[in-house]
Amino acid sequence: MTLSDEVRIALDGKWRHVREKSRTELAGLDLAFDHDLTLDQARERTFAQLKELVPTGVPAAGFKTEHGGGGDPGMAVTGIEMLAQFDMSLMVKAGVQWGLFGGAVANLGTERHHALIPQIINLDLVGCFAMTETGHGSDVQSLETTATFDQATGEFVIDSPTPGSRKDYIGNAGKHASVAAVFAQLITRGERHGVHCLLVPIRDEHGADLPGVTTSDCGHKGGLRGVDNGRIVFDGVRVPRENLLNRYGTVDEGGAYTSPIEDTNRRFFTMLGTLIRGRVSVGGSAGAAAEVALSIAGRYALKRRQFGPDADTEVLLADYRMHQRRLLPLIARSYAYRFAQNQLVARMHKLQNIDGPPTDDTAQQQRELEGRAAGLKAMGTWHASRAIQESREMCGGAGYLSENRIATLRDDVDVFTTFEGDNHVLLQLVAKEMLTAYGQEVGGLDPVGMVRFVAGTVTDVVKERTAASQLIQRLIDARPGGDEHDLLDRGTQLELFEDREQHVIETAARRLQRASKAEPEEAFEIFNNAQDHVIRVGRVHIDRVVLEAFTAGIARCEDEDAADLLRDVCSLYALSTIEEDLAWFMGHNRLSDQRAKVITSEINALLDKLRPHLLTLVEGFGVPESTLDAAILRD
Repeated sequence: MTLSDEVRIALDGKWRHVREKSRTELAGLDLAFDHDLTLDQARERTFAQLKELVPTGVPAAGFKTEHGGGGDPGMAVTGIEMLAQFDMSLMVKAGVQWGLFGGAVANLGTERHHALIPQIINLDLVGCFAMTETGHGSDVQSLETTATFDQATGEFVIDSPTPGSRKDYIGNAGKHASVAAVFAQLITRGERHGVHCLLVPIRDEHGADLPGVTTSDCGHKGGLRGVDNGRIVFDGVRVPRENLLNRYGTVDEGGAYTSPIEDTNRRFFTMLGTLIRGRVSVGGSAGAAAEVALSIAGRYALKRRQFGPDADTEVLLADYRMHQRRLLPLIARSYAYRFAQNQLVARMHKLQNIDGPPTDDTAQQQRELEGRAAGLKAMGTWHASRAIQESREMCGGAGYLSENRIATLRDDVDVFTTFEGDNHVLLQLVAKEMLTAYGQEVGGLDPVGMVRFVAGTVTDVVKERTAASQLIQRLIDARPGGDEHDLLDRGTQLELFEDREQHVIETAARRLQRASKAEPEEAFEIFNNAQDHVIRVGRVHIDRVVLEAFTAGIARCEDEDAADLLRDVCSLYALSTIEEDLAWFMGHNRLSDQRAKVITSEINALLDKLRPHLLTLVEGFGVPESTLDAAILRD
């Protein structure tokens, strides 16, 4: 095998077989987006392509075998992620049907609902995930749609009581969905029990709205033309009591509410935690889109010549230092996020395959997984947007043409920074988990509640290892001593990342602890004034998680030449991350002026070292040149 093959094998991770199969199967489905289609034609084409995915086994993989699925959550996420290499609209539509809608039925429902899963897998039942409202997106606990139990008829009555309670931006709601998984405030006997999910039919077999349901189309968007986003308003829509997805809360014939989880906040976030697969898929799919864009830009840099030392000699773009500075660190970061994504998917897969009731240990692992998924989704989608935009610019005017795909990728991935959670809100979720040491009594993102439970010390939380803990500690312990530490030494890099994280968390905790005895209004003000610091906690934590995941991934690489190359790529990720935050490292006396200058020279040296391997690194992404479908790469 070639060096690029060995690199690809290392990067593909545990579900390499799924990636390899997808590269072959998806290439044969003619998934290239046709820009000449009308909006309606694009949506119908994407829906037809969705049906072609059913025989691949990916739609069934995410469901338990006893429900008619494949029992392989890791395969499900990886398969959805691979779709992003071909068509982001198809990836989103698949994610809505089998990940969000199907996931709600599987994870929030009970046996009486699980009978629907084979129909969901085969697209005999097409649904949508009706959570977001015009007035509330990230703040799901404050949704205004109501589901009021009518004891006389044994039905729930679904209403949209305010203009802000309209379900909005809902994928599949524009045309194709016949049933909605509706998140609403559950009310019975005059008492509210928080947000629950119910299955609500919205269209008949002819596609017409059912009585009391009003759907509308969101129309043209910035991208994702193959996805029929829509809006839904409910007016006295009645559904049987059995339509409540009742794993975490049920209502009997007399209207009595019971739940295995008494605390409302804990129940709500336990419910949302079971739907984590969607957030994991979004981050990974954005990364896959970035890899496509960087593959196009990287290959173009090895073909395109401009200027030179004399009139008869033109130099490849890849040989210009500035071009290397723009391209190679983004490739390195994409490698880093892929290793972190592989680790995240493996953890998710393991937790979702545990049988039996949750223990305190698995509950904590689930909360840690949720925090990590939130942080990687935020940082990964921001990176994807940045990498795709930079790729567009590195390809000049040609990069703006639809025939070269990058502009379409940029438009399609743009919304990934928003759906499945606004990135800044998600980083606050990460920070909450770090600052409260996973305190079970803290519910949601309520800033007043959060600051009251900030952990007295967070050292133990920071030390929690993400991957190959003994390896990471050994590298840190073995780092060279003294002030003139070797910046290319992995232990030194890990220690710098960990030290920054611990300092940022501890200083944020001290700021927030002042609110522990304050009145609510003052406590909120203290939190609000420290919000940028709180978000920084999330950022630096994920930086450390990613570096450790990259380090562990290299340790698993079986080919030494590939491992050597990956070590240099990892150092480029680490040093470029430090360079981006150089003001912090210098301002907090972690790096002297002289050592800060060394960062720049070491990065440039790594660029020289990696330049001959540019094609190898691009091929390592595993996006076959034949499927890139960019005109600028054809001679």
